[in-house]
Amino acid sequence: MARVVVDVMLKPEILDPQGQAVQRALPRLGFDGISDVRQGKRFELEVDGPVDEAALARIHDLAESFLANTVIEDFTVTVEKAAEAAK
Repeated sequence: MARVVVDVMLKPEILDPQGQAVQRALPRLGFDGISDVRQGKRFELEVDGPVDEAALARIHDLAESFLANTVIEDFTVTVEKAAEAAK
């Protein structure tokens, strides 16, 4: 079994009010020097069997059609190492 991670982020040109709220709160909490915050989503998928090109293509289709709104969001698909997936 392997773990595939899909990270979804708003496109850079899309306003991120949640990220801005966090950014404004950081100095009040004693965290200075942070110039920008963007909020996103992370999906961890446990995949039965090998993660070959066909499996990655299916996961890419899943991310594009279900996990991300591609009008306003970008996404990346990565495979975690087997040792990390076992944690």
